[in-house]
Order: sequence, then structure tokens, then C-alpha cells
Amino acid sequence: MLTAALLTAGCTMMPQYERPAAPVAGSYVAATGTNAPSAASLGWSEVFTDERLRKLVELALTNNLDLRVAVLNVEQSRAQYRITRSASLPTVNGSASYTRSHADGVTAEQWNASLGTVAYEVDFWGRVRSLNRQALEKYFATDAARRSAQVTLVAAVATEYFTLREVEEQIQLAQSTLQTVQESCNLNQAMFDAGASSELDLREAQAQVATAKINVLTYQRQQAEAVNDLTLLIGGPLPADLPAARPLSDSGLLADLPAGLPSELLERRPDILEAEHTLKAANADIGAARAAFFPSLSLTASVGTTSSQLSQLFGGGTGVWSFSPQITVPIFTGGQNLADLDAAKVSRRIEVANYQKAIQTAFREVSDALVDTASYARQTEQEAVLVAAQQGRYDLASTRYRQGDDTYLNTLTAQQDLYAARQGLLQAQFNELASRISLYKALGGGWK
Repeated sequence: MLTAALLTAGCTMMPQYERPAAPVAGSYVAATGTNAPSAASLGWSEVFTDERLRKLVELALTNNLDLRVAVLNVEQSRAQYRITRSASLPTVNGSASYTRSHADGVTAEQWNASLGTVAYEVDFWGRVRSLNRQALEKYFATDAARRSAQVTLVAAVATEYFTLREVEEQIQLAQSTLQTVQESCNLNQAMFDAGASSELDLREAQAQVATAKINVLTYQRQQAEAVNDLTLLIGGPLPADLPAARPLSDSGLLADLPAGLPSELLERRPDILEAEHTLKAANADIGAARAAFFPSLSLTASVGTTSSQLSQLFGGGTGVWSFSPQITVPIFTGGQNLADLDAAKVSRRIEVANYQKAIQTAFREVSDALVDTASYARQTEQEAVLVAAQQGRYDLASTRYRQGDDTYLNTLTAQQDLYAARQGLLQAQFNELASRISLYKALGGGWK
């Protein structure tokens, strides 16, 4: 066993791993605050400060079935690594047997007890260690996939939650608009009955009421669908005791997200880590394929005792032992070993490309999210200016119509434009939040 341990400390055929160059620039085009820690350094609860949203994320992390499968995959991968690692150590089995036989009128008994190891491979060329390394890197890759699934889930819950909040505020806006146009329609009806207004004005007012009712029904349908989507993500119905909802205009719904530097993506974004661990596993495959060209040494040994009587089984002179080393030299394999090595090398080149593509994709997603976040923030400001201008226009047109100085058409147009401006503001507020969530996800997310 000492000799085997010394032999096991021999060489390995695995190539020295070198991280491929990152095929991206050293900074983001729209990056700000690069001296601050990136979003991946923050826990998700530090990023999402809305208490109602936090509660929903907690439920999703506990109950979501997709995330549960990802966690179970990690456990399965860890168990598989332990199975592979067990080949590094000899397996010792204990056995006992009893044989009773009869021949030529003589009945004989034989008792045996032994401990032994069967076909233990001495890992002189590092084949077993290469396979161990491959299994370990696959385990790491699976764990990185679990982190990626968690980041994706948190981002999906946040996006769906703000989708629901936008629809709820759109319903409030549609109902408020319905009340306004209903009052205007009632006024037109009274003026028409008194002969002070045309039937055209009345029909336009009635059409406006019908349109407002349709809008309410449309958003109520979208609300039900958003609740269903959120229910699926959190793994159950929305609790009744959730904290009060905050408006989309609240500036404290999300914390500011510093982008950091592109190099930090290599260390923190889970899908990049997954791709690199997969690359390292492919690198270890080459070591196992190379070792197949060299002789393999296996050991079979046992020690025990044998006796014709059970009472004398462990007595003096009953000991037996055996030691059987076996060396296998590959002479002709029909090119299989060479083909296995070529396949392993091609697999590594494929994983290098996949790794670099993951980096490029991450860089693009961060850059897009930075651009979107800054752009939607400016758009939200302008949408608010537009709402204020359209509100002033509607107030003026409504006053002039009531005083008989203008037609109802101008009031109707002003009201429709005000409603569209308010819708646009809500949409812009949602887009700004959604872009910041996308940035959170693109930076690797606060998976802690």
C-alpha cells in the first residue's frame, strides 16, 4: 500500500490551464461609477428595497420549482463527484464463506475469512485524477448554473411585480379617466336636451365613455394575467398580508447599481463562471485521454484465514494471503485512443469558444442595460413635462368649452392626448425600472 501511495503521487497528463483572453474592451461605453463595487457584490435584498417586492422574492426563492430543480442538480453533481473520487482509493471488502462437499465417500468442510482489494488502479499517469478533476469542475459548473437560475428568478419576479404595478396604476388612470369623461358626457346630454349642444358632440362624448370602459376591461384582463404569472414564479398565491404597494414614481424602489469593470464579470457573473468550469472539465478530459496511451497498473491483494473447522479458523497456521499486480499495455486499439484524444482537444476548443461567447454576450447585455437605464431616466423626466403641458391644455380647453368659447372637439382631443401622455409616463417609469433590473441581471446579480 505504501508503494501504491508513492506511485499515485506521479505525473499527470492534464495540460496546464490558462484562462483565454476576454474578447471585450476594458470599459463600458456608458459606464459610470467604475470605482464602486459592482451590483454582483450586493445582496439582492440590498438592490430591491421595496418591502412588498422583497417578500415576493423570498417566497420565490423558497417555493419556485425551477430553482428547486437547479439546487437538486447541484446535489446530484456533488454526489457524482464523490462517486468518481472514490476510484482514487482502494476498495477493501471483507468476505466469509463456508463450503461442505462430498467426494469418494468423504465429506469435507472448509471455512474461509478474508480482507482484500480487487483491481485497484495505481494512478501513475494521472488518469483517475483527471477524471476526478473533470467531475469536480462539472460540479462547480452546476453550482454556477444554480446561481444563474437564482439571479434569473429574482430578476423575473421583480420585472413581473413591476409589470403588475404598472397595470394596476393603468387601471386607476383608466377609471379616473372614465369618471371624467362620464361627467363630460352627462353634461353634453343635458346641453343636448336643452338644445344648447349638437348631437355630434353628444355622440363623441358617448364614444369616449365606451372607449374608457374598454380600456378599464383591457387593463383588468392584463392584471389577472400578471397575477397568474407572478403566482407561478413565487410558487403559490399572493399572500394577503403583503406590505403596502408603492407607486412607480417612488424613487426608492431600487438601489443605484454601479457597473464596475468588465473584468469583474469574469469573476462574478454565474453563466461565465459556468462556462469556464465547463472549459476546465474539457481540459481535464485531455489528461484522461492522454493517460490512455500509457500502461496501467492494477493491484489485487487479499489476506485471510482458512480452516476445516470453525473453531480453528483463526488459529495458528491457518493464514493465507495473495498479491497479484497486473500491468496492461495498449498495443493496438484500432485508433480509438488517438480518436479519443482528438475528440477531447476539439471539445476544449469548443468550450473556449463558448466561454468567450459568454463573455461577449455579457458585455453586450451590460452595455445595453446601461444605455437603456440612462435613456429611460431622461425619457421619464420628459414624459412628466409632457403630462404637465397636456394637463394645462385640457384644463384650458374644458373651461373654454363650458363658457361656449370653443367646440367640444378641442376638449375631446385634449382629453385624449392627456390620457395618452399619462399612459406614456407610466410606461416610461416601468421601462426605467425594467432596465435597471436588466442591469442587475447582466452584472451577475446579487445572488448572495
